[in-house]
Amino acid sequence: MSGWESQRFGKQVHLTHHALRRMEQRGLSREVVMDLIETGTVRQKDAEHWWIYRAVEGRTDNLVCAAVLSRQALIVKTLMTHWEEREA
Repeated sequence: MSGWESQRFGKQVHLTHHALRRMEQRGLSREVVMDLIETGTVRQKDAEHWWIYRAVEGRTDNLVCAAVLSRQALIVKTLMTHWEEREA
């Protein structure tokens, strides 16, 4: 899967090999991941390390979450399911 341009963030989005493996293991399509990036809730650990998450209709393992590194591009490091937002 090649990257794409995020309209929301105005940056290229790249997926690591690890993220691609997790997508396959968790049955996440390219469309679901793209929608997650464009519409999910963003929680910042710091300026560069983010979680982007949302519920996905039809899935029972919600929330779906992308661990992202935001620099000149957005780098999706991994994708998780059954994710829970916790207080910092």
